Amino acid sequence: MSQLPPQIQQRLLRLQQLQQNLQGVMAQKQQLTLQLTETENAVKELEKLADDAVVYKSIGALLVKAEKAKVSTELTERKDLVKMRVDVLAKQEERLRTQAKELQEKLQQDLRPVSGSPLG
Repeated sequence: MSQLPPQIQQRLLRLQQLQQNLQGVMAQKQQLTLQLTETENAVKELEKLADDAVVYKSIGALLVKAEKAKVSTELTERKDLVKMRVDVLAKQEERLRTQAKELQEKLQQDLRPVSGSPLG
């Protein structure tokens, strides 16, 4: 890599950074998508219960008795928030993919003359 011009070295480093950021964003998105699915399932199950059903919610290591309507509202708000965060991460993922692709194309163009240059 030390034989490459500084500009190409910088682009390679930037590409590595973009790829690492992309992996991090994808991991976060995957975790939040799982949370979203769990929350959606909880909302569906809660809707099946009678209005006067005994409901408990988790607060840390405790299960606390709560009103169904209040728990339903909290879960719906949580679902909306997580969905919004997933959407933001999806846009960020797309932006990082585009940047990485553009940088890869620039690097390929930069490396063609270097690898094909005559030595004589």
